[in-house]
This record gives sequence, C-alpha cells and structure tokens, in this order.
Amino acid sequence: MKKKNYSGKLSTVTAVMGVIVCGGIFGWIYETLFYMYNYDGLIIKRGSCFGPWIDIYCLGGVLIYFVCRKMTDKPWLIFIVSGVLCGALEYVAGFILDRVTGGHWGWNYNKEKLNFGNINGYICLRSVLVFAFSGLMLFYVILPFLSWVQSKIGEKIFSRIMLVLGIIIIIDILYNDIGGYIFGLPTASQIYHDLGWFSPEPK
Repeated sequence: MKKKNYSGKLSTVTAVMGVIVCGGIFGWIYETLFYMYNYDGLIIKRGSCFGPWIDIYCLGGVLIYFVCRKMTDKPWLIFIVSGVLCGALEYVAGFILDRVTGGHWGWNYNKEKLNFGNINGYICLRSVLVFAFSGLMLFYVILPFLSWVQSKIGEKIFSRIMLVLGIIIIIDILYNDIGGYIFGLPTASQIYHDLGWFSPEPK
C-alpha cells in the first residue's frame, strides 16, 4: 500500500521553511495565550526573538518533520514520537540554558499552572502533550494546507515566500541566540524587558 504524502508536492526546502514559519508562529501564539492565563491576563512577549515566533518550536517542528515524515500512515506513532522527541529537546535545552544563565532560562514549570508531571522545571506532561498533538497537526493540517496554498498561487511564488520568511526567522534566531551575545549587541530579550513586556515570575 502506497503511503500518503501529506506534504503534497512541496519540495523538501519549501516544506522545511514552512515548518519553521508555522511552527515558530504557532509556538508564539500558544505561549502568549497560555501565559495570559498563567499571569492572570497579563500580555507578555514570549521567546528570545524580535518577531512573533519562538525558536525552540521552529527546531522542534523541523525535527518532527524529518523523523516522522515516513510515518504518516501511523498517526499514533507520530503522536508518541513527537511527544518524546520534543520533550527530550525541551529538557536538554532547559538543562543547558539553566546552567548557562545561572537559573534564568526562558521557562520554569516549577512556577507555572497546569504543571503536572513536572520534571525539574524543564518539562511537564502538558508541554509534552502539546508537542505530541502538534506533530499530528503538522502532518494532517499544516502541511496539507501549505500544499493547497501552493497549488493556488504557484510553486515558484509560494516557495519564494516560504524561503524569505524562513530566512528572516533564522536570521532573527541566530542574531538573538548567538550573535547578540558574542558581539555584545542588544538582544530582543533585553529590549522587550526594558519595554516592560516581560513580567515578573509568578509567586
């Protein structure tokens, strides 16, 4: 039986850029809404980038795409692999950032609501389930939608749009996560903090 290709006729580059764009923006929307709930309605800027996207969701989305793209006939397996893969990514990222920043990494489930299954503040069951469902959304909603949009506006135009947007996000990530610290330039986190967009940690 031939496996269904949920990327449609998207090239690998276009699909990856689409995943970076949609994954990063999805993560920003999800975290903005959740932290409005967590901070009792306070709107804060999530993530380390200038734009409305979050780097770890971009990376997680790309990992899910490459690891799970041949599993599209097994949604249950995509669900499990996506949760485990991104849960491990979040734990490792949290652990490293905790050590590098001296305890000031970008999230801490010890101080958040709905933190059941919390492990050292780095991951919790809620976040793992969100990643797992996101894997399903990626293959059965987002990629088919991107393929449909491409069929309407043309492959060349669509691929160029995704490439430009993806490059903008990648530059934003590289500047704020690496370049800003190496060259001592102002980062998005510093600027938004000075503007008051980052709230104090919950008690």
